[in-house]
Parts: sequence; C-alpha cells; structure tokens
Amino acid sequence: HVIEELIKCGRKWNFGLEAGSKAELLIALSLVEDPDALLICNGYKDQRYIETAILARRLGRRPVVVIEQPDEVQRIIDASNNLEMAPLIGIRAKLSCTSTGRWASSVGENAKFGLPVPEILSTIEALKDANLLNELRLLHFHIGSQINDIGVLKGALQEASRIYVELQKLGAPMGYMDVGGGLGIDYDGSRTATAASTNYSLQNYANDVVATIKEECDSHSVELPTLVSESGRALASHFSILVFNILGTGGLPQANPNEGKDEPLIVRNIRETLKGIEEESKISLPDINRLQEAWNDALKFKSDALDSFRLGYLSLTERSIAEQLTWACARAIHQRLPKDTSLPDDLQALSTVLAQSYYANMSVFRSAPDTWAIQQLFPIMPLQRLGEKPTELGHFVDLTCDSDGKLNRFISDGQQKSLLELHKLKSNETYLVGMFLGGAYQEVMGNLHNLFGTTDAVHIRMAPGGNYQVDHVVKGDTNADVLKTMEHDPEHLLERLRVASEQSIRNRQLDIQSAQRLMDHLNASMRQSTYLASKKP
Repeated sequence: HVIEELIKCGRKWNFGLEAGSKAELLIALSLVEDPDALLICNGYKDQRYIETAILARRLGRRPVVVIEQPDEVQRIIDASNNLEMAPLIGIRAKLSCTSTGRWASSVGENAKFGLPVPEILSTIEALKDANLLNELRLLHFHIGSQINDIGVLKGALQEASRIYVELQKLGAPMGYMDVGGGLGIDYDGSRTATAASTNYSLQNYANDVVATIKEECDSHSVELPTLVSESGRALASHFSILVFNILGTGGLPQANPNEGKDEPLIVRNIRETLKGIEEESKISLPDINRLQEAWNDALKFKSDALDSFRLGYLSLTERSIAEQLTWACARAIHQRLPKDTSLPDDLQALSTVLAQSYYANMSVFRSAPDTWAIQQLFPIMPLQRLGEKPTELGHFVDLTCDSDGKLNRFISDGQQKSLLELHKLKSNETYLVGMFLGGAYQEVMGNLHNLFGTTDAVHIRMAPGGNYQVDHVVKGDTNADVLKTMEHDPEHLLERLRVASEQSIRNRQLDIQSAQRLMDHLNASMRQSTYLASKKP
C-alpha cells in the first residue's frame, strides 16, 4: 500500500498519518510505530473514536485529537476522566479568509469543519476548567485541496499564525502548527493559477509557509512551532498509473459508395456536392466561405433524404448511401480546412463529428470518478507505439451503459481539448493507454456502477540501474466478489441456475452433457474479472 511506503520513506522525518474516521485511525495505529510521529485525528468524533485515540498513547503512539466541532470538547473531557489519561489536543480554526478553486468552501464562516474565534475562546476556557489546557499543543487549518494560487495560502498563513500566537498568550503550550492540505499538482504543466495547475513550485510553497509563520512568531517573541502538513494529493498523486486496453473503435461510416444507376435526385445532390468539393481542392486554395456553403448544402440534402425516407420515398439502402456521402463531404471539407485559422462553429465542430470513439476496458465511475464528478484533468497518453506519429483524433468511452462514462477532456499546452491524438488500431495487437497522477484517491472514491469492480493492481518498485522489480500482484474483484458486495449470494444464484437447468433437462431443452457444460461455464464466470477479456481464456 502507498501508506506503508510513505511511512517507510519518511521515517527519518518522523512521518505520521492523518485519520478522518475510526476505521482510518485503526489503520494508522497499526502502521505508525515511530514514537515521535504524530497521528492527527480529524473528522467527526464520537466517544469511542476519542477513547481509541487516548488509549493509543499506551501503545507509545502520539495521537493528537483535533477539535473540529464544539461538542467534541466535552467528549474529550469525559473520555480523559474515564480513562484517567488525556490525549494531545489540537484545535481546527475556521479562518475568515477566502480561497479559490473547487474546494473554496473549505474555508470561511460557512465551512464544514473548524471553530470560529468565539468558539476557540470558549474551548480554551473549558479546557482550562478541566485542567487540560496543558495538553493543547496544535493549531490546525485547511483552506481546501489543490490550492492553485500561492497568494491565497499567504493570507491564510498570516491569519492562522496570529491565532497561534494568541493561543500561547492564553496559556496553551502549543508547539505544532498543522497547515493542512492544499499543496497542488501541476497537472497540465502550465504553472498557472488554474484548476489543473498551480502558480508555485514545491520550493515556493515551503518558503512561504516557513517565512510567514516565522515572521509572525518572531515579531511576538514566540518560539517557532514544528510545522505539520497534510499534503495527501501532492504525496500520493504520482503513486499510480491507470492502464487500460482498447477493445475497438467506433465512429461515422468511412465508406464512399460508388455511384449507382437511377439514384434518386436527393442522393445525386449530395454526390454532386462531394464532387464539387473534391474538384475545387485540385485547383484553388481553401476558401472558408465556399467550404461553409458546401457543408450547408450537404446538411440540407441529408435532411431532405431523412424526410424522404420517413415518407417512404427512399429505401433503407438509399438512405444509407445519402448518409455515407454526407460524411464523405465532411471528411473532404475537414481535410481542406486551414490550420491556425479562425473557423465558423460548424466547420470547427467537424473534428469532433469525425473523431473516433475508442472503447476502453475500464469504468470511469470506478477508476477515474473525478473526471466525471468535477471535470478533473489528468494526463492521458498512449503507452505503446511512442515512436510512431498518431494519425487519429479520438476520445474514450468506457464499459458502462451510462452516457457520462467517457474521457473527453485532455491537456493541451496548458489548455483543454476534447480530442486526443491516438494511433489507428492494428488487428491482433493490444493498444494500451495510461492515465497519470490519479494517486490513491480515484480507486477509493470509485463506485460499482454496472457492477464493475476493482481492477488488477501491480506493485512495482524501482531498482538500481534504472531497472524495476514487481513486488506483488493484487487481483481485482471477481464477479462473485461484486455480487457479494451488493448482497447477492453467488452460491444461491448458482443454485437457482442449477434448478433451472434441471427443469430444462426435464423439458428436453437440454441434455445432461450440455447442462453440465452450462454449469461449468457459469461457475467459471463467477471467478472471472468483471472487465472484458482481451482474448478467450
């Protein structure tokens, strides 16, 4: 797991973990053995959550229970009295500054978590009355994930630093300042303050965090705190690559049907339009107005053909010819369009109209939910034939029956485009595509839409000399696994099918050998992946 690797690599820096639930806390307790590493306990907390954190001190751990809601104060006091032991305590401040981006609501007066200043002062008094103020060691704030503008962070740091100084003046020993998450990833490489990038580097971030807090503490003669961050995105994004194979492609018909005898006038009109485009391409430079006129004519004739088909004047074959000729016009016009020139919307849309759909052996909702939910951009590119120039433009559609199951937003020089340069598929050759910087979050947040389960995972470690080694392979969900998750008993389902096969034998619809082959097939299907097999096993 990525968590185990991070703890191992970060041991010399006393790398700890943040938990936001009871289940996450149990994982953290089992993994963090360094007595100097912090376990930051965030999220909503009931009595058992708090008691688990307190008892962890007896295991030599250093849990910090961060107060995020006013009612947690009394729970901490009660648990400390019951167990005759107190946790280290932190307070999450609800800052008044503003943030940017998709997670801007993480900060401000209406933020989900944190205490406003009046409640912070009430908490100080309550802890003082309970003789627990000496355990208040940490101030925490969080201004949202993927902070794209360093200026926003500076404002938050200034406000939080002032609160930290004041808490020390009120008698809390403090010692730690948790600047939360938000350290962004430059997904598109533009280094700009946009949703898919940041206008700062890792070094810029570190410099501003340290300098801002140091300036405030020095000006009030307060000892500098140990700085803590919860930069999950920045730490885990490079951890994984989603690799999926392409099952096939689809798009508009590529054929250009030969002229037949006695073609209806409507079909002849489209054919003449195509001939006009092809003839003009031989004798003149592209004329945008004439190309637009030709495309308007082709669309009008196609509409006439559909009307004639509905009224019974065109056969299905004649309608098919009309449609194929229309798309042949589109291809001929598209080939004539000048590059780097402003085009009318209709002509500009031809790239999308003529693009190929690449059928991806994956579920967007399982493995890349952020691309659908928040239009997150991830770097996506072919993993094969990298020395060969791509000749196709396309987008990806997944295995689900949902029209939202597609990848059609791609990175382009700091901008966004709807089509990606891809290769024409070769028969009997696998074509693999990779999605990068997904980290650990995408698979965790994924769902079982259409009952597509987890994918196979290969854990790879870099080895000396530029080599690598495969640590282990984790098999993805089988059909039986997914059925169990959805509270269907695979054995019960197979039993019902067995009964049905016996009934078919009695009705002479199946012989015994065929029924056995059927049941063997169904049993094997339960053990197989929810995704499509590239070849027959």
